[in-house]
Amino acid sequence: MSAEDLENYENDMELALYREYRDVVGLFSYVVETERRFYLANQVDLQVRSAAGEVYFELRLADAWVWDVYRSARFVKSVRVVTFKDVNVEELAKADIAL
Repeated sequence: MSAEDLENYENDMELALYREYRDVVGLFSYVVETERRFYLANQVDLQVRSAAGEVYFELRLADAWVWDVYRSARFVKSVRVVTFKDVNVEELAKADIAL
């Protein structure tokens, strides 16, 4: 496999992942970004914790979808993330008219 073939394969995988995201985003209420992952979720619990003088975040998600091109099963029942980095949680706007 040439470098060009590998690049084309990775580009195709990213495009397929974006299309999947576009298809499922309407099923979720929240977008969550951490330093390592991007999630869609329907329940989010973010707790600020401290230990030994360090502050960290404990994030629990339920009914989630993970943006990860190398993951075969992106829908997960629950996720627990512990991080010292920033966490961004945004509530998605729902359409005014449900079809």
